[in-house]
Amino acid sequence: MSADINVLKEGIEGLIRAGYYKNREALLEDAFRTMIEVKPSVKMDMAAELYKSEKVSLSRAAEIAGTSLEGFKRFLEFKGIKRIVSAPSEEGLRKGVDFLIGQGCNLRR
Repeated sequence: MSADINVLKEGIEGLIRAGYYKNREALLEDAFRTMIEVKPSVKMDMAAELYKSEKVSLSRAAEIAGTSLEGFKRFLEFKGIKRIVSAPSEEGLRKGVDFLIGQGCNLRR
């Protein structure tokens, strides 16, 4: 197994020396992009993990996954991942109420 890893590492260095990639980071970025194109499920799981760890919002995760918001919600449900729902702060609520009250004269029933 370690012989395979050494061959892989030397192959990576060889591609960089040959000028295919500027550096190891560029090669890994290209390899990652190729992997998520070839295996769309990886993209969905990556987006779910980013969402679950609160690195991205629900809508951003759906965008990363390449699916609709509703489709991503269904995917989370299928995977047993609970959606993160947070209530606005008291100050945020107060500002919203103040805004609505201030606009009250412009609202008609």
